[in-house]
Amino acid sequence: MTSPVTASIPALAAQLGEEKGALLQRLVDGLEPSALNWLSGYFAGLAARQVPSTGAQPAVVPQATPQATLTIIYGTQTGNSRLLAERLKHKAEAAGLAVRTFRASDYPVRELKNERLLYVVISTQGDGDPPDDSRGFFEFIQGKRAPALGQLRYSVLGLGDSSYPKFCEIGRVLDERFATLGATRLVARADCDVDFEPVAEAWIGQALEGAKVELGSQYLATVTPLRSVPATPTFSRENPYPSLVLTNQRITGRGALKDVRHLELSLEGSGLTYEPGDALGVLPRNPPELVSALLSELRLDGSTEVTREGRILPLERWLSEELEITRLSRPFLTSHAARANNTELQRLLVPEGSEALRALLASHQVIDVLRKHPAAWTAEELVGALRRLTPRLYSIASSQKRVGEEVHLTLGVVDYEAFGTRHVGAASHYLATRGAGEDMVNVFIEPNERFRLPKDASRDVIMIGPGTGVAPFRAFVQERAETGASGRNWLFFGEQHFRTQFLYQVEWQEAVKQGVLHRIDLAFSRDQGQKVYVQQRLREKGQELYSWLEGGAHLYVCGDAQRMAPDVEEALLDVIATHGGKSREDAKSHLGALREQHRYLRDVY
Repeated sequence: MTSPVTASIPALAAQLGEEKGALLQRLVDGLEPSALNWLSGYFAGLAARQVPSTGAQPAVVPQATPQATLTIIYGTQTGNSRLLAERLKHKAEAAGLAVRTFRASDYPVRELKNERLLYVVISTQGDGDPPDDSRGFFEFIQGKRAPALGQLRYSVLGLGDSSYPKFCEIGRVLDERFATLGATRLVARADCDVDFEPVAEAWIGQALEGAKVELGSQYLATVTPLRSVPATPTFSRENPYPSLVLTNQRITGRGALKDVRHLELSLEGSGLTYEPGDALGVLPRNPPELVSALLSELRLDGSTEVTREGRILPLERWLSEELEITRLSRPFLTSHAARANNTELQRLLVPEGSEALRALLASHQVIDVLRKHPAAWTAEELVGALRRLTPRLYSIASSQKRVGEEVHLTLGVVDYEAFGTRHVGAASHYLATRGAGEDMVNVFIEPNERFRLPKDASRDVIMIGPGTGVAPFRAFVQERAETGASGRNWLFFGEQHFRTQFLYQVEWQEAVKQGVLHRIDLAFSRDQGQKVYVQQRLREKGQELYSWLEGGAHLYVCGDAQRMAPDVEEALLDVIATHGGKSREDAKSHLGALREQHRYLRDVY
């Protein structure tokens, strides 16, 4: 009887060496499926026993050479690029290809000149910046040290947000730079919007077929699955966990300009685990009042059944649960401008109108545009034009070592008046209106491996988190307390008013009293005539801050990416230049080195 598993000896030799590959080929020839199943478990057991017992992750040393593999590099700010890179990796491995996968910050750039097949999955942060974990890789590719790449075949998948004028800019720049260096584009670049799945899936399919053709003749093993393994129920983005809301408490005082909530959600029985620095994905629903207003404005019947991507749902359900209506997107605006034949809107969509377009996308919701620039839409056309409602990610504000089968969030509620009507955020309004002990929320864990506490618990930690950016640092301090970390903890926190907006004040005071939080510096911008922000506190404490950094401290920043993060970085450069006796350029290099050493980490949005 012929074995159900066949693999070319060259493929085995690439992984095991010729001698061992030939031996393994002889071993499996003629074996029954039951014997192969047993061997599979036996080899898995051997591998498990070789994992170090310290709990540290073993170093991954790819056995195949770059020329024999598909190499996948990803750069991510929120985790989507990692998700897609891993999806491509699993599909390529299932097809018998040898694959290496790297976060951009971990890729050994000296190997680029030897790569034969390279796929890059990378997002664009903000308005045209690389993700924090990709800065070094991006600068290398753009710089003079980048090698000639005449031997390379490649493709790029870009992720971005079409609300920004420089949509998928980093993917575009890398794609063009690889071509300039002599590489051959194997699959055309694809650019994904926030609703990335349809475009990403099509690119992954093309990229996989291209890799099979490119590497198949030498390296592809023909593999028949050994058995059908029953899937263990797991909760993920595709299969979220229905979590019971345990606590929904406002933690800003009466009269505060902001409504900030502390939420506690149950993970009981889910099997979900997380680490400090991870995010919780929440699948929101749109406000019912906004759905009703949208239907009324367009004079559409919410019960009308509409088909999209093979699914049939009533229009009201599409608008409530499936489609984005609180965030305006460029593709929808393009369709509406054509439908309304509106020259004012059309002027925004040319390159010269980019700044005005940015302002409109930031300030208007879908209904605002419909009211200001009326046009007729059918139910089918509307469902086809709106982009999908995507999960929202929130930094987790708890350590699981302390709270067990729970997860905590710090939530700023988006609620404001504009154009004469009330506007709310989809996810924040949805969460803020969930009843404790009554309502369920669909959630999943989004790992954030680039925003982790130092493995060396004796290292000092500096945390900069104004407003709700303090959330992960609540988790950090809890974790350090629970594990007995000997390193010191220093928190910089800022808000508008001390009396009404000092988030988790009692907890921080108790942490200081217990010696878990060693320093806390505060900036309340509107408690005095001249506004004071955390970056000013950084400069004031510059000498000691620099001393901590020189002593090996890890530095973390969380919060607003548009204003706070750049301002904080400027203050850090001033501190390094002033107290390190460095030029501005040397200070930038020093801060860049901290980033490359994973000692300067940001979680900004």
